[in-house]
Order: sequence, then structure tokens, then C-alpha cells
Amino acid sequence: MSQEITPFEQIRRFNPAGNEFWSSRDFAKVLGYADYRNFQSVIESARTACFNSGQRVDDHFVEVTEMVGIGSGAQRPLKTVMMSRYACYLVIQNADPAKEIVAQGQTYFAIQTRRQELSDEEVEEQRRLAIRGELRQHNSQLADAAKDAGVIESRDYAIFQNHGYMGLYGGLGAQEIHRRKGLKKSEQILDHMGSTELAANLFRATQAEDKLRREKITGKHKANRAHHEVGAKVRQTIKELGGTMPEELPTAESIKKLEFKAQKALKKPKP
Repeated sequence: MSQEITPFEQIRRFNPAGNEFWSSRDFAKVLGYADYRNFQSVIESARTACFNSGQRVDDHFVEVTEMVGIGSGAQRPLKTVMMSRYACYLVIQNADPAKEIVAQGQTYFAIQTRRQELSDEEVEEQRRLAIRGELRQHNSQLADAAKDAGVIESRDYAIFQNHGYMGLYGGLGAQEIHRRKGLKKSEQILDHMGSTELAANLFRATQAEDKLRREKITGKHKANRAHHEVGAKVRQTIKELGGTMPEELPTAESIKKLEFKAQKALKKPKP
């Protein structure tokens, strides 16, 4: 189905920020719903599917009031839902399958959504690689700051790190996080974090190092407490922003696979 001629692309709109969306009323007309009230039940089913998939419903279904002309220059307000491409995909899956246009739409949005997923996966891979690299560097700097504070022995440093994790993960230490992620004994926690979780840990590491140096903290017990405080503060910030707690984020595939793929791509001869 050509992108230039599909009716779904013809009714696509863009907001001032350049983001695409579809009006539920335009969508209902294209799908042949003469009575918009019948289409509203389809939207509700799609909302439920969106919630069950772990997505934020408000990111994909936004209710607005549009002024619509009714003749003689008069207008009246109508409730409309502005839908993302993913929302359209869910709507089309819940629409009347007896309609031929619905079958066409299911094929179209399945293909387009998969293309978007592939693009998003590539972006996520690059983010993970970049943040993981930064985290390696800052963990080294944090270790130096902890050493200056009196955390000398490797066992003491493991305890120090655990305090940071416990603050950020609501009381869960490294072993509990490891088990929660379902990792093997040889696998590292940081290697199986998505970009969001890595970013939270990067913030924890940079702020913990800064606090140790800025406040000239000495003594391993004070250093442990400081690291826990920083982790807890990062967790509180995530909560205030309405984000997902780090222990609830999904386990990602080993970043070592991504690093191997990136190295292989660099060695590949250019055409």
C-alpha cells in the first residue's frame, strides 16, 4: 500500500511541534463508522489494550475539543481524540473486521508500527552504548572519590556501592536486583539495564562523587550513608516526575552483544 495514496496517510495531521497525529473523527469516517458513538467503544477498547501493553495511555490518546462548522458560518464544539500512530494501530485492531478498509488498515499500521519499533530499537541501542560508556568512566571516578573518603578495601567498596543501589532501588541491594532481573551468576547488573535505568544510575554515580568531594566526607560509614542518600534522592525525583521505578523496568539483553555488533560494524569495509 503506497504511503502517498493510503487514506490513513491522507488524514494524518501534524501539531506545531511537528509530531504526527490522527483525529478520531477523521479516522471514524475513513473506517466507515456513520455514527461516531459506535466508534467510541472501539477507542475505549484500544485504550485498554494500550494500558495492558505497559504504555502511558495519555501519551497516545489525547482528548481535545474542536470547533466544527455546521453551516452558515456557525460552529459547535465536538470532543475529539488525537491519536498517535501506535494508538491508530490499536484502534484498527479493535475495529469491525468485516469492513474491508479495516483489513487494509490492519496491514498498513502493522507494517508502519514495526518499522517504527525497529527505528526505536536502534535509538535505544545507541543510547545504551553511550550511557554505559559514561557510567564506566564515572564509576571509576566514584571509586576514586570513595577511596579518598576512606573506602579502601574491595569488600568495603562493594558495601558502599550496595548502599547506593539500596537508596535508588527502594531497599534492594545488588544481589536482590540481580535475582529480580533473572540474571545468571556471571552476568553483570549494569550490562542488562535499558537506557532509562542506566541514566538513573549514571545520575546516582555522578552526584554521589560530587557529594563526597564537595562535602569532604571522610569515613566509610559516612560515605555509605551519603551514597544511600543520593540514591534515595534520585528515586524521589523519578517518583515526582511520574517515572517508573528502576526495579520495575524490564531486563535488557546483554549490552556486550550490542558492543560486539558495534565493533563488527566498524570493521566492516565501506562500499
